[in-house]
Amino acid sequence: MDDKPGYGLIGLGTMGAALALNIAEKGYPIAVFNRTGSKTDEFIADAGDLTPRLTPAKTLEELVKAIQAPRTIILMVPAGAPVDQQIKALAPLLEQGDLIIDAGNANFANTERRTEEAAGQLYDFMGIGVSGGEEGARHGPSIMVGGQQEHWDRVGEMLQAISAKYEGTPCAALMGSGGAGHFVKMVHNGIEYADMQMIAESYALMRDGLDLGTDRIAAIFETWNEGRLASYLIEISGKVARATDPISGGPILDEIRDTAGQKGTGRWTAIEAQQLGVPVPVIEAAVAARNLSSRIDERKKGAETFGAMPKALPEGSVDPDLLERALIAGKILCYAQGFQMLAQAAKQYSWDLPMSTIARIWREGCIIRSDMLNDMATALETAPDGNLIFAEPFTGLLRENEQALRDVVLAATGAGIAVPALASGLWWFDLMRTPRTPANMIQGQRDFFGAHGYERLDGKDAPHGPWGSAAG
Repeated sequence: MDDKPGYGLIGLGTMGAALALNIAEKGYPIAVFNRTGSKTDEFIADAGDLTPRLTPAKTLEELVKAIQAPRTIILMVPAGAPVDQQIKALAPLLEQGDLIIDAGNANFANTERRTEEAAGQLYDFMGIGVSGGEEGARHGPSIMVGGQQEHWDRVGEMLQAISAKYEGTPCAALMGSGGAGHFVKMVHNGIEYADMQMIAESYALMRDGLDLGTDRIAAIFETWNEGRLASYLIEISGKVARATDPISGGPILDEIRDTAGQKGTGRWTAIEAQQLGVPVPVIEAAVAARNLSSRIDERKKGAETFGAMPKALPEGSVDPDLLERALIAGKILCYAQGFQMLAQAAKQYSWDLPMSTIARIWREGCIIRSDMLNDMATALETAPDGNLIFAEPFTGLLRENEQALRDVVLAATGAGIAVPALASGLWWFDLMRTPRTPANMIQGQRDFFGAHGYERLDGKDAPHGPWGSAAG
């Protein structure tokens, strides 16, 4: 019997190293390789009791020879060109039936392309989205898999073993063929951007509008985490607000520069939503807010030119309870937009996306895990293409909390406290309940200057309006 490992992993950065240890810990021996050999040595030296399940390799040839055929090799290298370069280097060494898995933050379009390219090669290819950061990779992430059923049948048991568990249920599942897994992960990250931005806006309202200290803000987040907003992001927001800076001795938040980084997945979500014709304004607002956060010099010039904002909120206009209710409404609207995008993508790309399963595998291990996802999974099981705002309990929650969102956005706007994500959720909701929008004016304008025609309410034929060729 061949005692070689059946799995290999390339890329021992933070995430790759954590994932390799997770795989080994769950009983799957694995060979590992890193371009910098010293990093492989350090990884093996620090592996402790898991060392017997790890086989180090100093070259790609050595890695391939160390793995039992048919081989499964997981790539944990930076997205983009490095993935293509790694596949190009691996391909000549592989045999019929070997499988390459890209587990990085790839753009789903690249995963689609790489899947097509693999069709003429000896190796097979699949892409998986992995969410949960370093802690998740090490102890149990949420895993969104894209590939053929035969590939899932081959590696699904291992992926479910290393995934997070929600009440014993693995948070790993097949999303569909090709780039489906990375697409779902992209939308997950877009929702993550939006959720984080709405929480940050709530923090701004408490800090700048209500002049609350970090200890009080931390206590409010901790209280919210015991109710409808219970989630990983609310939980860690309380911990961040509570933390003390080891240098100054004061709140760590007071020492952190107000610029937010990004790796691009939120931006991809916004771009792809436009391509699909699906409005996701909360996500788009979150991406824009991150971009604006980096423009510190321009923001300082704006404050000098027009006067610094924000101002304090009018006394009694907003309190933590009202803010909690507004955030509940904003969160529902954000997730509704994300799932609508997934539903449209399923039609566009002929994916049979398991909508309720997506909500279920997001319940544990990933960054956006929250108690609300249980009810979302139930609602999507009944109406997988349905809009969550029309499903209970979310319809009732929006009726209960809509006015709170409206009051908070109104008060914030008056005080000059920017709440782009919360406000974008509100205008989307208002348009979704407007039986007659002003788009009839846009139809008229387009026909006037471009002879594009228009549609009549009565259905009668009307190729052009009475303005004729007035536009000239």
